[in-house]
Amino acid sequence: MFHPDGPSLIDLTRQALSSTERGYDLLAQKFDVTPFRTPDLLLAPFFAHVFAGGSVSSALDVACGTGAQLGHLAPFVKGRLTGVDFSQGMLDEARRRLGPRPELLKLDARALPFDREFELVTSAGAFGHFVGADEDALLSGVSRALVPGGRFVFLTTPRPKATSPAFWVARGFNAVMHVRNALVTPPFIMFYLTFTWPELRPALERHGFSVSARDGLVPGRLSRVVAVTATRRG
Repeated sequence: MFHPDGPSLIDLTRQALSSTERGYDLLAQKFDVTPFRTPDLLLAPFFAHVFAGGSVSSALDVACGTGAQLGHLAPFVKGRLTGVDFSQGMLDEARRRLGPRPELLKLDARALPFDREFELVTSAGAFGHFVGADEDALLSGVSRALVPGGRFVFLTTPRPKATSPAFWVARGFNAVMHVRNALVTPPFIMFYLTFTWPELRPALERHGFSVSARDGLVPGRLSRVVAVTATRRG
C-alpha cells in the first residue's frame, strides 16, 4: 500500500484527524503516489471509450484533485477545460503538473455554479465524499452544468456481495469513520459502498439523465470496474 515517496502512517493519521478539506491539503504533495489516485492503467482505456465518437468543445472535471483526469482529457477537449476542487493544496499540485491550460477553480462540488456550460462532465475517485443529501446536491449541480445532450461520465464498481471479504472490509471502514466523526470535529467525510452500480441508476434518472454502462474495459483485477455514461435529457 505504501510507496516509498508516499505518505507515512503518521501522515495518513494527521489527514484522518483533520477536516476533509484540510486533510487533502496535507496530502496533496504526495497524493499521486497513494493508492487513492485512480490509476492511468484505468483512465487511458476509459477515455478512449468516452471519446470513441470524437472530441468535445468543453469539459469539466469535478473534484479534480491533482489533475489526473484533466491530463487525459486535454487532448480531446478543443476549447474550455475546467477542473474544480475544494482543496487548494490539490489544485496547486494540479497547476504544477499541468501548466496554464486548465481553468482551475476552488469550489465545493455540492454547489456548482455552472448553467449549461459543458458538453462533458467527469469525476473519479471522489464519490465517497458525497453521502445522503450531498449525493443529490452533486448530481443536481452536474446536471445543471451540462448542455442538453451533454454527458456525465465516470467509473464505479458493483456493490460487493455481502458474503465477500471486500464488503465487510468496507463496512468496517465505514463504521470506524462514523465513530471518528462522532468523537472528533470537524468531520472527515469518506465512505465506501457509495455510488455503486446499478444502485445509482435511479438517482441519475431522477436528475434528468438517460443512463448506460459498460464493464470489462480493463481485463484482470480491474475488470469489474464499470464505465457509466449519463446523458442529460433536453
